[in-house]
Amino acid sequence: MSRSLARVTAALRAAGLQITPLEMPGETRTAEQAAAAAGCGLDQIVKSILFAGATPDRLFLFLTAGGNRVDPARATALAGEALGRADIDTVRTVTGFAIGGVAPLGHLTPLPTWLDPRLMDFPLVWAAAGTPRHIFPIAPADLHRLTGATLAPFTA
Repeated sequence: MSRSLARVTAALRAAGLQITPLEMPGETRTAEQAAAAAGCGLDQIVKSILFAGATPDRLFLFLTAGGNRVDPARATALAGEALGRADIDTVRTVTGFAIGGVAPLGHLTPLPTWLDPRLMDFPLVWAAAGTPRHIFPIAPADLHRLTGATLAPFTA
């Protein structure tokens, strides 16, 4: 088991959830790939979108429904500082995950996090589990609780 997958699994267990990430036969790097693998709707996929803040190593996490896009102006207003594209190496260093497998939990560094209200419309959503081939199902209320995310509208 990869260290990334182990961190996600440990975070789920520490929260008292008996959720086992599933390895898919193909990649789940995109929301479309993940939805096809999970057999669910696109908006039931949790995208972990990271932005860099005023300093390059300060990241902000937006957990977005698969069919939605983050509105940069709304995200900037929530963060309280100008946001830009997160550098691939910084994402890995700060979160411990490679892009395409960034989980919403189990990060090496705690991040300011926001949750797309659209995700709360479903009994179950699916998120990356730390690798480009692993995903896990979770109730949106549990995801909200585990991540400590602020529920806020930030999509276009």
